[in-house]
Amino acid sequence: MKISICGSLDFTYEIKKIADQLKSRGLEVTIPLSSEKILNGEFSLEEIKTEKEKGEFSKRAIKYDSIRAYWKIVNEADAVLVTNFDKKGIKNYIGGNTFLEMGFAHILNKKIYLLHEIPDMIYSDELKTMQPIILDGDLTKIASLNN
Repeated sequence: MKISICGSLDFTYEIKKIADQLKSRGLEVTIPLSSEKILNGEFSLEEIKTEKEKGEFSKRAIKYDSIRAYWKIVNEADAVLVTNFDKKGIKNYIGGNTFLEMGFAHILNKKIYLLHEIPDMIYSDELKTMQPIILDGDLTKIASLNN
């Protein structure tokens, strides 16, 4: 099974741990492109945070054509796993890019797994409409649901 992990870049190190756990169980895993670059030392999470604070992160996203690039990754996956941890005072936060990637998965009829419950956000109804499978933090449910 191929899983594409989606989530805020702020969760890069948590995403890495989750990816390693899934890989150890024989799953093929892709993580966000910028998370890969952070983990490879191409740039730092602090640089990303600074760019976001200044409203300049879009320049990097345009340079790498990251939205289209991740659409291709979601298209090739069997499922997406959304790493929705707490952020910005919102429990189980799902940001704009992650919401978009969930939309890709929904349109492509891919399974959508949420690590935690759907957050209480302005687009909670749209998140519910995509009918994600809630894991309640238990990654082993991915395999049991896949059988």
